Amino acid sequence: MEIIYLEETNSTNCYMNQLLTEKKRVEEGTLVWTGFQTAGRGQSQNKWESEKNKNLTFSLLLLPDFIHVADQFLLSQIAALGVVDFLSSFCGLTDLSIKWSNDIYWRDKKIGGMLIENLLSGHSISHTILGIGINVNQIKFESDAPNPVSVRQINGTGYELNLAVIEVRKAILSRYMQLLRDEKAQIRKDYFNCLYRRKGYFGYKDNSGEFSARIKDIYNNGLLVLETGNGEERVYAFKEVSFIL
Repeated sequence: MEIIYLEETNSTNCYMNQLLTEKKRVEEGTLVWTGFQTAGRGQSQNKWESEKNKNLTFSLLLLPDFIHVADQFLLSQIAALGVVDFLSSFCGLTDLSIKWSNDIYWRDKKIGGMLIENLLSGHSISHTILGIGINVNQIKFESDAPNPVSVRQINGTGYELNLAVIEVRKAILSRYMQLLRDEKAQIRKDYFNCLYRRKGYFGYKDNSGEFSARIKDIYNNGLLVLETGNGEERVYAFKEVSFIL
């Protein structure tokens, strides 16, 4: 499984898509990472701030043709869980969680995010590109992002990125192996147990305004189920509701 390093590129997801266009076959597990993305982005075109040569910005290719389209949220779950596993084992962090749907949090601060691109073929998934950014060695953040944090800010330790990228790929592929073994129930359970603000009532905001609720469930298709204090259930797709931080 190849690891490709680029000093600079517009986006590792774009580069991976280019590879898939130019070559007849790209091996599953191929990873492209870069010292700097000129057009890195997160969900819904949000810009991803990353200081040059300080953080992990990479794309990992999976070929999950055994996954039905209806179950594609599992790929988001294993990616998020893999990053949490990496930050726990390689960086020694605790107090980690996954903010629905796949932002990685340390306490109330964002340490990582991802943009997942699935190419569908009939009822299956031809390939998946996991585009992931993890704040590792950056000390200062200049953008207006509300709550970024890096591993180094948390524990004061700097990391060799060329070693870290090997370990994070290993952690994600380990979770992917659970999918290959059809351990879907365990993945969903681990994901739910790792959710940010999983226990208790917190503030949320939707088109009708602000309200307090608790996370009751995550449907298999990724929909979030919230329950208000009076027992009302509200179901949301991504971007239909926001956390009040």
